Amino acid sequence: MAAKIVGGCMCGAVRYESATDAVMQANCYCRDCQRSTGSAFAPVLLVPKEAFKLTKGELKHYEVTGDSGNKVSRAFCANCGSPIMSVLSGMPFTAIKASSLDDPNQFQPTASIFVASAPKWAPHFPGVPTFARNPG
Repeated sequence: MAAKIVGGCMCGAVRYESATDAVMQANCYCRDCQRSTGSAFAPVLLVPKEAFKLTKGELKHYEVTGDSGNKVSRAFCANCGSPIMSVLSGMPFTAIKASSLDDPNQFQPTASIFVASAPKWAPHFPGVPTFARNPG
């Protein structure tokens, strides 16, 4: 079966795939996502952890403790710094950064989360349900 979700980093050292569709696609406005992306939010696709597979290269990880008390490990290419994904210890999902997709048009947000942390200049998406914190 061909991978439904494929992508990688800017320099090509890291490649990945997910053999399943995303179970959720969200814009995350938490402060950690803002800092890790350099933007107002991080667009992410959540896939089951077991569905995410690196097919080339290795990722460097940076771990923080989220508001929930669970660990969040953000992974990026050690060569070019491209953010690739986050692993959420309290959830059975890997959050793939939409900017790393080969086809970024695959990203269709179904929620905006942690909007209480959004800066005033942040874009918002009409018709997309919003949550002040994490809805789960």
